[in-house]
Amino acid sequence: MGPGRLSCSLLLCCRRAAAALGAPRCCSLPARPLSAAAPLRAPVRPPGTGGGALWNGAAGGGGDGEEEEEEDEAALEELLGPSPLAPRPGAQRVAIVHPAVKWGPQKSPLTTAELQIAEAVALVDTLQNWTVLDKIIIPTKNPNKKFVFGKGNFQVLTEKIKKLPHVTAVFLNVERISSLTKKELEGAWGVQVFDRYTVVLHIFRCNARTKEAKLQVALAEIPLLRSNLKSEVSQRDQQRGGSRYIMGSGETFLETQNRVLKEKELKIRNALEKLRRKRALLRTQRRKCEFPMVSVMGYTNCGKTTLIKALTGEAGLQPRDQLFATLDITAHAGYLPSHMAVIYVDTIGFLTDLPHNLVESFSATLEEVAYSDLIVHVRDITHPETILQKATVLSVLRNLNLPSHLLDSMVEVHNKVDLIERYKPTEENALAISALHGHGLEELKQEIEKKILTATGKMILTVNINLEGPQLSWLYKEATVQEVEVMPEDGTARVKVIISSSAFGRYKNLFPNSQIFMS
Repeated sequence: MGPGRLSCSLLLCCRRAAAALGAPRCCSLPARPLSAAAPLRAPVRPPGTGGGALWNGAAGGGGDGEEEEEEDEAALEELLGPSPLAPRPGAQRVAIVHPAVKWGPQKSPLTTAELQIAEAVALVDTLQNWTVLDKIIIPTKNPNKKFVFGKGNFQVLTEKIKKLPHVTAVFLNVERISSLTKKELEGAWGVQVFDRYTVVLHIFRCNARTKEAKLQVALAEIPLLRSNLKSEVSQRDQQRGGSRYIMGSGETFLETQNRVLKEKELKIRNALEKLRRKRALLRTQRRKCEFPMVSVMGYTNCGKTTLIKALTGEAGLQPRDQLFATLDITAHAGYLPSHMAVIYVDTIGFLTDLPHNLVESFSATLEEVAYSDLIVHVRDITHPETILQKATVLSVLRNLNLPSHLLDSMVEVHNKVDLIERYKPTEENALAISALHGHGLEELKQEIEKKILTATGKMILTVNINLEGPQLSWLYKEATVQEVEVMPEDGTARVKVIISSSAFGRYKNLFPNSQIFMS
């Protein structure tokens, strides 16, 4: 078999393995999310199982399984109903207000008020039919107090907002405001008030495509619903002069609603756990196929999807210039310089000042990163806050409790260097690339291959074999054969393989006279 035909068959097998993870079966189709809810397909015999060997892949269930799935679907639909926290439908004309901290521990040395409000504008622009009406920066000593600003600045701000024509909402660019503060601000300004948590959560809600993503959004809403409930009960108590028991139940309104929320949270977590178990089964399929997995991570809108498209040549990938365009993990098959097939995983982007509850809700998605063989950290090196963005990504990765070897071997990529003349990375071992124009991609592929070989304990070898002997059959069974160059005049062949250290040791013991060349 010629190397070209063999390479095609390897890529096909890799794509089938990626498909088992929820990736597209071919380049022309749009990427499918790496969702635990993805149906299992007919098992694909991975390289290394031999010509006549059987591979017992996971198979679909029978009638009972279908009935269970129908019950699960009905339960999920109940959990994923309309959100009580979603902003009212229709266009929103938004005034963005940024509290600029003058000094103290809450003032970040890595950014400015202007850059922070620019990111807030980008968040609003991500949402369909939302328009930025005005951008207002107001200084404050302590953004955590009830009205966020001092009395004089608050009065000035209120007058500005009330003079804005047709304003429908205010986006207060802080991580989270309490229900009490939200109520007071809405009363003063006469419009809805959102913080970063609610805006980002709404973006997630709009971009969630799979059931898993929707469940994770619903889980992230629980803390907000609890906070709103306390505010509602407090208001009821003031109006009615104390807590009221619901007739015949022995429970107060607060106790009843808290119980309902706890039950809903438990159902969501149980549904996510079921999906997590299904994903573990799919992960087992990938391990049988022995294809390395590379997780591509970075700050939102840094160019992750564009890079994966450049590395894989997958025409169906359509990167979008907006924040959180990727919410579900997707898998894509590609080749390294040695023709080693790998699976690139596109992940959710990160953002500064994301509340812990929001990140924790998406841990089911992000946990897939822990099973990668390598992480590629993509940075938009043209962004004025690129240092802060790097710190944000590394902080989230550390909080995911990833294996230390994954963090130590991480490849840092400086993207969009075509926009900076004669750019050279200052960080040691960082690679400068332009995913859009292809600059630096070969060097990146070589670095990924080197790290993958180290992480998986594999090596690339070329061996001379006698075609009449059992070596070729053994190599097909125990290693990944890349190329076979037949020399018919003497009945031998040069075989390029990717082989693990243990399999290489067995090969040398079985065939001590075989000629071996290290690649």
